[in-house]
Amino acid sequence: MTLNILFLTITIKKRKVSAKEAAHQEMVDKLYEQNRDRQMTIHHFM
Repeated sequence: MTLNILFLTITIKKRKVSAKEAAHQEMVDKLYEQNRDRQMTIHHFM
């Protein structure tokens, strides 16, 4: 009888975000919110 066991280790590191990436993500989030609000407004008028 043969028993094969595989051990797997996963390491997760928190990625450091640069100021440029943070500003870009903030702009993306703001545009997403604006488009979502615009879609909600248009949907209510239909």
